Amino acid sequence: MTVEPAATRLRHQVPLVAWLVLVWMLLWGTWSWANLLSGLVVALVLLVLLPLPHVVGGTRVRPLALLVFLGHFVADLVVSGAEVAWQALRPGGVRSTAIVQVQLRADSDLLLTMVAEATSLVPGSLVLDLDRERRVMTLHLLPVRDRDDVERKKTHVLVVETRLVRALGSAEDLAALEREEGQVLTS
Repeated sequence: MTVEPAATRLRHQVPLVAWLVLVWMLLWGTWSWANLLSGLVVALVLLVLLPLPHVVGGTRVRPLALLVFLGHFVADLVVSGAEVAWQALRPGGVRSTAIVQVQLRADSDLLLTMVAEATSLVPGSLVLDLDRERRVMTLHLLPVRDRDDVERKKTHVLVVETRLVRALGSAEDLAALEREEGQVLTS
């Protein structure tokens, strides 16, 4: 087991401490020096008692690709929200749902988590399980019309994964995605 230098460990923990302090301040609802200092103490105690592995490893933000992802994500929220609302309000209610598995291609914990979160946040899809070792996501889809609709929704999850890899993936993640897409095109 290698021990990383304290300066490196601290550099990776500073954003987490700042986030925890911000959440602490928002939970209290008021800004004060006492809340700031107590939030800092709580954050440091949490990080000492419950250390989390830091997420590093070449993640790079590509602003244009991130904007593309966000634009499509907002559109998905609106369209799916309207579709689910219609299913809930129409006479007869929801007619059919599906539980499916999608084989993901990303191999980064951060990207797999982001794909799962982005998928769950869109109305009509809920992540039931994410098998990290096999990179398989199990989803509940609502509503589905037929098998073709199920396949379209499964393909859409892969499109979301591709957008996230292009927006936030490392160079290795991008290369792996392009290799996988090239294999799919040639087969």
